[in-house]
Amino acid sequence: MVNKAPISTFGKKSTPLPSVGKVLLSKQRLKGRIKELASEIDKDYANKNPLFVGILKGGAIFLSDLAREIKSDIQIDFMAVSSYGASTKTSGVVRILKDLDEDIHGRHVVIVEDIIDSGLTLSYLLKNLKSRQPESLEICSLLRKKNTQKLTIDVKYQGFLIENVFVVGFGLDYHQKYRQLKDVRILENPHYNNGY
Repeated sequence: MVNKAPISTFGKKSTPLPSVGKVLLSKQRLKGRIKELASEIDKDYANKNPLFVGILKGGAIFLSDLAREIKSDIQIDFMAVSSYGASTKTSGVVRILKDLDEDIHGRHVVIVEDIIDSGLTLSYLLKNLKSRQPESLEICSLLRKKNTQKLTIDVKYQGFLIENVFVVGFGLDYHQKYRQLKDVRILENPHYNNGY
């Protein structure tokens, strides 16, 4: 949901845009794991017409690849939420920037996330969506960072558990840069790789 990094003022000569380093997850590994997740979801949601809720912006690429691997009938909607703004740590106040178009009352809903870091924003989102009385509500996250969650969150479909490093690519960004990379990479400058 939020891949936290220090504030940068790139565009100014004093703070150059950090470059990407080694590949953490190759496009082949990503593709293989997404196929496995799709297979698990197909078994659980056969004939249930689940609604996949992609969390913008990072989750859009993961959701599109995941949806293409699913054989069951599904629907797709999107939400955009923020609790960080320009800061590097959550304010504790979550704003819904784009709400769902679909009514989820009585629906089977799967939240599709790119990455789970602290879990604070996702926890708020779960409470918000549960109040709308879906039939079921689960989480599918491509990445989850180790030892960073401030709250216990049950993630039914998890792609990869990663170390607490700042990653980009495959939808994940650094100030809107690097989303288009086909693999997941670590930022080269270690200053950015403490997760905050």
